[in-house]
Amino acid sequence: MPDVGIQGGRRGITAAAVPALVDKAREGDPRSVGRLVSLVEDESPLLPELTRILAPHAGNARIIGLTGSPGVGKSTSTNALIGELRKRGQRVAVLAVDPSSPFSGGALLGDRIRMGDHVLDPGVFIRSMAARGHLGGLAWTTPQALRVLDAAGFDVVLVETVGVGQSEVEVAGQADTTIVLLAPGMGDGIQAAKAGILEIGDLYVVNKADREGADKVRRDLRSMLGLAERRDGAWKPPVLKTTASTGEGVEEVVDAIEQHGAWLRESGELHKRRVRRARGEIETLALTALRRRWGLVGEGDRLDELARAVVAGETDPYAAADRLL
Repeated sequence: MPDVGIQGGRRGITAAAVPALVDKAREGDPRSVGRLVSLVEDESPLLPELTRILAPHAGNARIIGLTGSPGVGKSTSTNALIGELRKRGQRVAVLAVDPSSPFSGGALLGDRIRMGDHVLDPGVFIRSMAARGHLGGLAWTTPQALRVLDAAGFDVVLVETVGVGQSEVEVAGQADTTIVLLAPGMGDGIQAAKAGILEIGDLYVVNKADREGADKVRRDLRSMLGLAERRDGAWKPPVLKTTASTGEGVEEVVDAIEQHGAWLRESGELHKRRVRRARGEIETLALTALRRRWGLVGEGDRLDELARAVVAGETDPYAAADRLL
């Protein structure tokens, strides 16, 4: 095989094979897309070259984040959204960020069985990635994986997060449009305010609307959102109801996504969000490189030595930081 070698890590992809792999991915070959995402997950040394090749082709997909507490029906809602988007002729990729297996470090839930309706659809690509203990509900490699899916020509990329309480707000930093899912019987709208998610949503969706209490959750959310101070011309997040298991209300959610997308473009907010996203990605990569350069990995590293010196009173944190730098 011409693309087998040691340069790409355990996936065995050489630098010379990357351009052809990108071409195949852009032609819609799901296996090639999967192999490129695997390079990202493996933190392959080929990532800089891959990113360079992808850069001219990225920036066209709409990134839609879905977040919410466990049990609100994120996977079922994602499945329903895929169906509605496909009806509208959109190519859809799904990045489902799962909790990590404590044994393998891989995605615990795997490629979601609840999205099985779309497995054979060539216009849909579904991939699970492990959060690997990252507290924000997203793996730190998520931006690179999103770039792969964007450059591969998907119209919409849905990012479904772990949903782990306050830290799930990180999805807003990666998405053009953030959908916050809630459900009746999960702790009502007051809990949503405590979790801080009232500050990050562009759309709020009360799922499982066929259950008792759905209307109350919707009213509570509208009341709390109405108290928020917003500048003139700012987007006012709608609060919608769905029953994702039957598809009820999903068409209205996709309509709202389209309306928010139009507002983002007209207001210039889309460009601002993407600049912030790129800034965060650059900072993360730079800090990661610095940590490796400084040898800040594992027990007994230089940082560990300095930390022990601080605890022993032999130095102070500021002096230790200066020594490290």
